[in-house]
Amino acid sequence: MLIGIHPALTPDLLRHLRAMGHGDEIVIADANFPAEACAQRVERLAGISATEALRAILAILPLDSYVDAPARTMQVVGDQNAIPDIVAEFQRIVDDTADNPAKLQAVERHRFYEEAKRAFCIVQTAETRLYGNIILSKGVVPPA
Repeated sequence: MLIGIHPALTPDLLRHLRAMGHGDEIVIADANFPAEACAQRVERLAGISATEALRAILAILPLDSYVDAPARTMQVVGDQNAIPDIVAEFQRIVDDTADNPAKLQAVERHRFYEEAKRAFCIVQTAETRLYGNIILSKGVVPPA
């Protein structure tokens, strides 16, 4: 345990978050996401929801302020304008927790998978709500 570090953040996940550079991306994925097929680095957070993982990660990960969409979710298949409850919750967490709050951008499902394949790491959670997937672009920590 560490002071100020959410206990859901495992030692390996903390190592990956620290190793990421500006512009690198991390995926927080639900239990149905094909993480092993999409990534070389997969961290599992057993028993942790995607929203809890997002809150924990955004407490220490800066969001990229140099891109238009530093936080992206998967569009609902067949209804690109739908906003699942979990995506609305993701938006509230980004608004409340991120150092650089941003409006979430929805990405078509297959494009989301392609973007996930380029991510630095995929964090697979125990989330069972559908569309519980989000990609975050890491920003910079300015000098003190």
